[in-house]
Amino acid sequence: MEITTEMIKELRGATGAGILDCRKALTESGGDYEKAVDYLREKGMATAAKRADREASQGIVELYSHGNGRVGVMVEVNCETDFVGRSEGFRQFAHEVALQIAAAAPLYVKEADIPQSVLDHEKEIAMARAREEGKPENLLEKIAEGRLAKFKDEVCLMRQASIRDEGVTIEQMLHQNIGSLGENIVIRRFQRWELGERKEE
Repeated sequence: MEITTEMIKELRGATGAGILDCRKALTESGGDYEKAVDYLREKGMATAAKRADREASQGIVELYSHGNGRVGVMVEVNCETDFVGRSEGFRQFAHEVALQIAAAAPLYVKEADIPQSVLDHEKEIAMARAREEGKPENLLEKIAEGRLAKFKDEVCLMRQASIRDEGVTIEQMLHQNIGSLGENIVIRRFQRWELGERKEE
């Protein structure tokens, strides 16, 4: 996989590691962002990545109402200190996250939050659909995996493309803010309501 300048820049912004170290980390991890962060942490080169170990119990519960009260969002975003929690940059980030949730309606914060039963069900649907479309049997698994990845991109907040900039995911935005604000930041949980919707029991 080609390691682009953008990838290096993003990793550097989030970890504070040097350009060459970031390039090496991305090369070693085959371009996988999370593995590259882990690589830098193992080598003791990541400053922002180390912040992920620090307790984040301060922050804000951001409330956002959209479309004259048709959609409401409540999201908890945490940081390490009250000082950062009150800062304009942090509050702006929390607001952007609330806007994203209102507009893109994710169901989970991160991929790990998706129950295995949901993933299995989605994979079954994808396999059946590919079979229905007459795709070759030996390609069904691969096609289903691709559709499952697309499903995760839609339902996981962290994997969603930002509504402001489709070239940036919410996870990348989070890492940029960790780098710029100098503290661990965690999107803890959220709830989204839409007028007239019925939740499945």
